[in-house]
Amino acid sequence: MKILTGNDLGTGDVIWWAGDGWSRQVGDSVDVGDKGDELARAEEAALRVVGAYVIDATVDEEGVRPAHIKDRIRALGPTVRPDLTLKPNDADAGNWVI
Repeated sequence: MKILTGNDLGTGDVIWWAGDGWSRQVGDSVDVGDKGDELARAEEAALRVVGAYVIDATVDEEGVRPAHIKDRIRALGPTVRPDLTLKPNDADAGNWVI
């Protein structure tokens, strides 16, 4: 599975392509297949996202999970302030980075 991520141009938040727009929840991500780079360029040109790129991910009964630890950390939020992390749909998300 390939998903698209980047940062919201206005807030800097990590965002994920949900098929019909962007979401702050990685669980809302959809497979972009081989259209990810084209979609990233279009969304950046429309000034909706900055630094968009395609990543590998897996999907299981718990939902979408980035394959690389860097993007797993990005999906959860700040590591130095656990009280500020996102509360993803996957209750076990805190174990993603281990």
